[in-house]
Amino acid sequence: MEGQLSALLSDIGLNIREAHVFSTTDGYSLDVFVVDGWPVEDTDGLYRAMEKAIARSEGSWSGSSNSHSAVEKALAAQPKSGDWEIDRRLLKIGERIASGSCGDLYRGVYFGQDVAVKILRSEHLNDALEDEFAQEVAILREVQHRNIVRFIGACTKSPHLCIVTEYMPKGSLYDYLHKNHNVLKLSQLLRFAVDVCRGMEYLHQNNIIHRDLKTANLLMDTNNVLFFLHKGVKVADFGVARFQNQGGVMTAETGTYRWMAPEVINHQPYDQKADVFSFAIVLWELVTAKVPYDTMTPLQAALGVRQGLRPDIPENAHPKLLDLMQRCWEADPSKRPSFSELKVELEVLIVEAQETSGAIVSQSWFGDWTREHLNHRIPKKVVVVERVWSECVVESTNLAWLQYEPLLDRL
Repeated sequence: MEGQLSALLSDIGLNIREAHVFSTTDGYSLDVFVVDGWPVEDTDGLYRAMEKAIARSEGSWSGSSNSHSAVEKALAAQPKSGDWEIDRRLLKIGERIASGSCGDLYRGVYFGQDVAVKILRSEHLNDALEDEFAQEVAILREVQHRNIVRFIGACTKSPHLCIVTEYMPKGSLYDYLHKNHNVLKLSQLLRFAVDVCRGMEYLHQNNIIHRDLKTANLLMDTNNVLFFLHKGVKVADFGVARFQNQGGVMTAETGTYRWMAPEVINHQPYDQKADVFSFAIVLWELVTAKVPYDTMTPLQAALGVRQGLRPDIPENAHPKLLDLMQRCWEADPSKRPSFSELKVELEVLIVEAQETSGAIVSQSWFGDWTREHLNHRIPKKVVVVERVWSECVVESTNLAWLQYEPLLDRL
């Protein structure tokens, strides 16, 4: 339905700045559009124009079985970008990994590759849910970054809707911290935080708001234990992510209460800085290895955040990390730093922590390892003049692990 409404509004000359879909438990949905292109004082004229456009729609509002699904319509309007449509017959579904209100996540195999398969339950399908699915596919098709979970394809033929992404065998940061009861060392914590910042910086540079940033949606790569080949953490689950036009804002209450920004809880207009607030709570989790507001229900936590509540400041944490965390959860979104700024600050902090610990990697050992495992793509003698965060490094005999990352990014 949202796709049909979008086409109708475009037909009468309106420019859609934002679109939101709200659904109820009894199957009804409300489509809300923020538009420009029509004089504010001419409301009656807008009604007449919409009535005429509806009359010209040739029965497309009937919802008959012969009409295309909302998913097919929405995706048909998007430019094609490769062969990403999944043939369900070639997809082998394995064990169920997780369950949600409207779908399940499975481990699977596609052309011999381990994959994660998000399947929507057909009995819950409606126009609103199909539109959300189409939006998620549209975003995944557009993003490609080392710290974003890799999109493999999707099946968009209703009612068999599914999204296939790379399988991350080490699971989520949430499980790593709270189910496995791991406490992070500062160096590991900072690397994870930088990975999140890199992924989120990329999304924001492409005008995408995640809207549900939390440790459960941050997945761990298999290489996170190899500090010289650290890939670490990837941002996942774009079910409620949205494109944001330049200057546009959103108003729907979306996300998970314990990580939700106060302006989102209050149904106020919000932008990319809502993701920064969520990152502050993620950072607090990384430092404390605790669930935020664990003595409260999610609703109690949300009401508290509205009134200025924040997690207790952890003791014995790095003071610069605490300062950064508190700036990220400022009540005023304009006072929160961007992910580009956060990334730089955290990278500098990594270098400082590294210099304090004196951790280095032997160049000769690294060269032997790369020749064995990277098919000679790095020469035996590695001499690098490379911008590494805030420093320019000229290599001699030893390199800290961070100084190899620019090389690995180009492989």
